[in-house]
Amino acid sequence: MSENFTQNSTLKTQHSFKLPQFGTTIFTVMSQLANEHQAINLAQGFPNFPCSDQLVDLVTFYMKTGHNQYAPMPGVAALREQIAKKTALLYGHLPDSNSDITITCGATEAVFSTITTCVQPGDEVIVFEPAFDIYAPAISLCGGVLKPVALSLPDYRLDHELLAKSISSKTKLIILNSPHNPSGAIVSHEDMLFLEQLLKGTDILLLSDEVYEHIVFDGKKHHSAHEYPDLRNRSFVISSLGKTYHTTGWRMGYVIAPKALMAEFRKVHQYITFSAHTPSQYAFAEFMKDESQYLGLNDFFQQKRDLFLNALKTSRFKVIPTAGTYFQFLSYQGMSDGNDVAYATQLTAIHGVAAIPVSVFYQEPQNNHMLRFCFAKDEETLLKAAEKLCKI
Repeated sequence: MSENFTQNSTLKTQHSFKLPQFGTTIFTVMSQLANEHQAINLAQGFPNFPCSDQLVDLVTFYMKTGHNQYAPMPGVAALREQIAKKTALLYGHLPDSNSDITITCGATEAVFSTITTCVQPGDEVIVFEPAFDIYAPAISLCGGVLKPVALSLPDYRLDHELLAKSISSKTKLIILNSPHNPSGAIVSHEDMLFLEQLLKGTDILLLSDEVYEHIVFDGKKHHSAHEYPDLRNRSFVISSLGKTYHTTGWRMGYVIAPKALMAEFRKVHQYITFSAHTPSQYAFAEFMKDESQYLGLNDFFQQKRDLFLNALKTSRFKVIPTAGTYFQFLSYQGMSDGNDVAYATQLTAIHGVAAIPVSVFYQEPQNNHMLRFCFAKDEETLLKAAEKLCKI
């Protein structure tokens, strides 16, 4: 049998596959490099500190009390009700917990399912660059055409004129990400009003990726699509319980959309994962009743950002403090003429700190001499990393 398998596994014809142009994600590459060189990993976006003991106890409780089988396809009702209440509290919009909310296996599944729901071959999808790397593969798998729109440097602003010129009769979906990964920029109220007016009278849909909605600094405000009626009525708004509660490994996210859009979304979701981890859903439903757990995140992460930036004051890196997320761009312009992939590799292998080169977030790589660092780390890790960076 093994001989037959060997013979049959030798492919004699040329096969075409779905994603030949995409390689291993940069997050995996840089994390492996960090492990290889025992470097401090500020590349991949995950906390290195524990989540709440109370939340862990709640998951354990619901496991022990028998909530270990499939959850309902849209998600546990109690969790959807808490999400509806939170949305009303923060954004003045109360979605119907039965028809408008679906719990997903992380925001990644939410993004993939939304794109799969909306995009057909030949449809154009506008994505703002630099763009998080999960959008392009999903668009490609659906036969869609990615239309990149560059954010304006140096502060990664939304370019209204460029966006308006990018819309065509084939535009099906716009993907908006704010607070923005990787840059940390946030869209303004004026940006949202412009987008609302621009799309008025069209059938263009909006995927609003808001997974860092609770991490905004310096007194600024996150502007959600929920707050703008004409945007809300055409939007799939995606959020992440993993990002909010320091539990990225639990893969728990959710989508909010109007009833008609959500009905189509669920048709796709049910065949991708059907449902998310049941005991975690019950645990989050109870834990979310404590509003301070998410309302305090701005201050929690601003302290980490400020600690990191203060420790870098004597370094040669150029800094514009991030407005949101737990990522910080550092420019190495004037320190090296090399491209950012090579510099990030050198930084990891020689200096012991891993970061993400920003060029990988563009369809056509650009060398802006910029690296992305994650500061969702404990104080000791951030200070050690800053000390190494200041020695360069």
